[in-house]
Amino acid sequence: MTVYGYARVSSIDQDLRIQNAALQAAGCQVIRAEKASGARRKGREELEVLLTFLRAGDTLVVTRVDRLARSLKDLQDIVHELKAKGVALKATEQPVDTGSAAGKAFLDMLGVFAEFESNLRRERQMEGIKAAKERGVYKGRKPSIDAAEVRRLHAEEKLGPAAIARRLGIGRASVYRVLGRQPEPAAAVAAASG
Repeated sequence: MTVYGYARVSSIDQDLRIQNAALQAAGCQVIRAEKASGARRKGREELEVLLTFLRAGDTLVVTRVDRLARSLKDLQDIVHELKAKGVALKATEQPVDTGSAAGKAFLDMLGVFAEFESNLRRERQMEGIKAAKERGVYKGRKPSIDAAEVRRLHAEEKLGPAAIARRLGIGRASVYRVLGRQPEPAAAVAAASG
């Protein structure tokens, strides 16, 4: 029976040392750590490695359940997988015991609060972006299409939208947007080429 630890932070500039120290103090023999969002399970390779290697009688330890998942569905799915394998889940900072009804209910409540916190953070971020846009501070991401080049190819080289899109490696709809035109219907394009 092995005690595994899982540590996660959301961004590259965050530090895993505190979680790693807590997991070592909890007796974890193997610790897997990653810097990835907890909003989705997809793309979290270290977690997937752990879930693959856990065996009956093993224990998975996290510092808090929001390190494991930020959505209630993901948390419930992970807990279900652990239970099916006969693996215990423990949290060093929360009284989590997946072996009892009260522990499972407490775990579900923690999952609800983690998801709620994530949704609040997203709402605050959108409010901040809206306020920045109103002040003229937020401009969005830089355009990935060179509009001047699209117009030049159209005017000087007399290229059509499809040819411009191929040459620049962009979507035809993007070319139409820059030129201020609506895409031609498929029937009209077929008739013109036929």
